[in-house]
Amino acid sequence: MYEKIQKAVKQIEGVAHRTPVVTCSTLNEKLGAEIFFKCENLQRVGAFKFRGAYNSMSQLDDAQKKAGVIAYSSGNHGQAIACSGKLLNISTVVVMPNNAPAIKKQATKSYGAKVVEYDPQTEDREVVAKAYMESRGGQMTLIPPYNYENVIAGQGTVTVEFLEDCPELEMILMPCGGGGLLSGSAVAAKNIKPSCQIIGVEPELGNDATLSYRTGELHTIHNPPTIADGTRTPSLGSLTFPLIREYVDDMQTVSEEAIKEAVKYVFYRMKLVVEPSGVLGLAAILDGVVKPAAKTGIIFSGGNMDGATLSEIFS
Repeated sequence: MYEKIQKAVKQIEGVAHRTPVVTCSTLNEKLGAEIFFKCENLQRVGAFKFRGAYNSMSQLDDAQKKAGVIAYSSGNHGQAIACSGKLLNISTVVVMPNNAPAIKKQATKSYGAKVVEYDPQTEDREVVAKAYMESRGGQMTLIPPYNYENVIAGQGTVTVEFLEDCPELEMILMPCGGGGLLSGSAVAAKNIKPSCQIIGVEPELGNDATLSYRTGELHTIHNPPTIADGTRTPSLGSLTFPLIREYVDDMQTVSEEAIKEAVKYVFYRMKLVVEPSGVLGLAAILDGVVKPAAKTGIIFSGGNMDGATLSEIFS
């Protein structure tokens, strides 16, 4: 997988943003450690997902590009597929839950994708996507949000950049939904700097990855009622699960209240908008779930948050 990550670095170069790394002196003083934030909330489409989507779609052959791409997503992967399709002149269809944040649905459509909505309480997104593909002749390429090698490789480029910019990092924390970012980053980190600890964080209400990591058996939680909508995936994937078990050092969970407090902290102290899924690493540190190393990295995975979620958090 590391060879694929190295290829992805070249594949997305000059197209994906090399996102900035920022610090917060108030937080450093509070924690007695140096914390560095990789701002993927400032990536194209507002999330790290652009890396995996563009890496995957740019490597399709001419016939696949002509037939188009379909994906399913609660939001950020869908936007990334749609944006990549616009850049590469590939038609795209995104299957999205009817309760996905409005801002994510609107953005996906604005990039030119056709959005097919489904009810997550009664329908399975993979079944909906496959049925749509078959109804159109079955020639489209399905690019899922995390369980796809070139998606994982693309997401791993986040940590390649992070360790190039901050080679002194001893620990990196990041969110985990389906595990694309976490598995790709863990493989990258252990090949570049094996001593760097990689910790995945997810909501307590959707702790399927933590249970899977600790027991060695794949756990599933359908539609967890967490505010961190980017982590509402039912389980890790058949590709991400073994990589996480092999390369990740620890998994932790955080409460809904801790997630909201972290969003507010970033907004008021750092003047950044980071969505609930994106602040999970910081939430774990602020809540005392994880003790930071002297030099700790946190990946802000995305910044796509609609007005309703903002109002809920700040009220």
